Amino acid sequence: MSKLRSVFTLFSLLLLFSSAALVAAQGSRRGRSQWQTLSGDAPLVIARGGFSGIFPDSSVYAYSLAVQTGLRTLLAWCDVQLTRDGVGICIPDLRLENASDIDNVYGNRRNTYNVNGVRTQGWFSVDFTLDELTPVNMKQRIYSRAPNFDGTPMQILTVEDVVSLAKPPGLWLNIPHDAFFSQHNLSMRSYVLSVSRRVIVNYVSSPEVGFLRSVVSRLGTGPTKLVLQFLRPDDVELTTNQTYGSLLRNLTLIRSFARGIIVPKYYIWPVDSSQYVQNYTSLVLDAHRAGLEVFASNFANDASIPYDHSYDPVAEYLSYIDNGVFSVDGVISDFPLTPSATIDCFSHMGRNETVQASVLVISSEGASGTYPGCTDTAYENAVSDGVDILDCPVQMSYDGVPFCLGSINLRDRTDVAQSDFSDLATNNPDLNIDDGIFAYNLTWSQIQTLRPAISNPYTNFSLFRNPRARNNGSLMQLSDFLAFANNASSVSGVLISIENAAYLAQSQGLGVTDAVLDALSAAGYNNHTTKTVMIKSSDSAVLTRFRSRSNYTLVYVVDEDVRDITNSTIMEIRRFASSVVLSKRSVFPTDRAFLTGETNIVPKLQAFNLTVYAQLFRNEFVSQPWDFFSDAYVEINTHVQYMGINGIITEFPATAAKYKRNRCLGYRDLPVYMTPVQPGGLIPLMANNYLPPAEAPNPILTENDVVEPPLPAVVDRPSTGTTGNGTTAPGPASPNGQPTLVASSVLSGIAMVLAAVVLSWG
Repeated sequence: MSKLRSVFTLFSLLLLFSSAALVAAQGSRRGRSQWQTLSGDAPLVIARGGFSGIFPDSSVYAYSLAVQTGLRTLLAWCDVQLTRDGVGICIPDLRLENASDIDNVYGNRRNTYNVNGVRTQGWFSVDFTLDELTPVNMKQRIYSRAPNFDGTPMQILTVEDVVSLAKPPGLWLNIPHDAFFSQHNLSMRSYVLSVSRRVIVNYVSSPEVGFLRSVVSRLGTGPTKLVLQFLRPDDVELTTNQTYGSLLRNLTLIRSFARGIIVPKYYIWPVDSSQYVQNYTSLVLDAHRAGLEVFASNFANDASIPYDHSYDPVAEYLSYIDNGVFSVDGVISDFPLTPSATIDCFSHMGRNETVQASVLVISSEGASGTYPGCTDTAYENAVSDGVDILDCPVQMSYDGVPFCLGSINLRDRTDVAQSDFSDLATNNPDLNIDDGIFAYNLTWSQIQTLRPAISNPYTNFSLFRNPRARNNGSLMQLSDFLAFANNASSVSGVLISIENAAYLAQSQGLGVTDAVLDALSAAGYNNHTTKTVMIKSSDSAVLTRFRSRSNYTLVYVVDEDVRDITNSTIMEIRRFASSVVLSKRSVFPTDRAFLTGETNIVPKLQAFNLTVYAQLFRNEFVSQPWDFFSDAYVEINTHVQYMGINGIITEFPATAAKYKRNRCLGYRDLPVYMTPVQPGGLIPLMANNYLPPAEAPNPILTENDVVEPPLPAVVDRPSTGTTGNGTTAPGPASPNGQPTLVASSVLSGIAMVLAAVVLSWG
């Protein structure tokens, strides 16, 4: 076994998950008969370069985090390159500068070589001995991922280092460039045979048929399984000079020298040019009939996935392992925690699984992450997804009809900007909206001519939501929404959101609170015995208006990120509300997409018998701090288990409903991948000059922030104007009044338990 060439300072990889869960990573507890793998066992999770979605690929941190947070059958993947003195190192790219700082250490040792027929310039392992690589450290190789750990000392590891330091349950060696090393008189065959005598190697893979054939006589009958790695279908395999697409048609030939195949995931579930999944191919079934295991690759939580999965990696994994027809034998992932949880916690779940977490799932405009918000389609899907509380943010039309829409500005949720009403655009400084077309300026019949539009909050990251359904559904009056919710037997209640009530009354002559009260009464909710009615607002005067309705639950929204709340402020809130909604950043403060810690606001509010909800939960990976590993379930779990949140408000109710029913929450000992993380656990692992810049602290919520003047009386209606198409409609009124603004919610975070890793290199 090789020895490390320098001594690192002892560092302890801060325990990111609670230590009680570190007893052992759990394996799947499902019966063999449920799995449609070749062996009948649960699929394997292969950690590509360790937990390379967070830490630099193939670094000691990445391997250690993967081992500590994955299934007990997890395999650590190592892309093997050979040094000039024949030592196998784990690094994901033949050009070392793509995954390390070698270009800074040896700036004058760049070279040019022929790599599979292509002249390639860079820094290559064949030009360096293992000792010469001592001062070189690993770095993040994917630009869209956090570079904050690049300054943390992480030397290049040998295969033996990975085994001795991270102690993975299993080892997978991938040999991507045997032909290249042969050109430099280095034998990958000799190295693999030698290292397999020193450490247990479970799998050896390569895209080169010649290499696999060269070792099959020595490894093919032992415990080590040989696997052919498929590249793109049109790429040419070096030994056979056939494309990988044509090789796939001869599975019998492959079985003569390999026990399995690795294919990019789209070989199994093709994706069309619009990023929607097509019908599955017969690849897995055909390979299993030929006696070959199938491993699917290219899984990463922070990469775009087909729209069919609504930015939920768990849903994508389930389509490969739990679709009722076949299961791949393993998945290769940059974020191994997520497939580990998928296999153990979320596979083979029925629609009526027992609820394991007592947390309310509250929709935000229905299933608005997948369909245009507040439409009949969004609400129907939220109910189908398993939502507990269905919400309606109320807006008022010019003719006084209350309806559900997520914004008073029609441009945010409809195609009004492309309609005949586009000339109604105006600025409203009181609402802090420029160039808006407002709901109160159109009659309900005019609003019904508009098409709803799906919300796309992350277009700056080129992330869009379900384009095929971007204008699906119809908007609903509040009365229709209440009737729909009343008939949805699985829904336990409704949440009615009211904002801008003072402005609408004083400046537009519209009484939104009276309209809501009348609609609830007409729908029979005043005497309802089974459905909860929740009234939510950031304006205490609105909630005070409903205080006489003892059967309504009043929910106060703290509409800014805060770091604390005084006891006197809590006592003031209790005068008009029994529940509070906080932003996620008020629960777990963040700094440039990393958690900095936690506040004590939630336990303080709960100590005063106030129920606490958090918002806004989304599936898109950019909505979560890196501490949550681009996994919406980890984010939800940390809010629920670590902080004890009573309910979450989400645009993706299917994800939250699936979380609260996952079987792992019912285990006597929680597996690590279903354990909340320690807030702020990643920042201590960064070098000082790589820390995110400190942000100004959030304010403290005081009584002055909570107390509002009583709602003004409703004034007479403003005069009407004429639209560009000649129809009679209200013209833009001069805005005045004091609306309450809703602050945007930001990322939240997570942390994990990496056991203390001592790098003693002797």
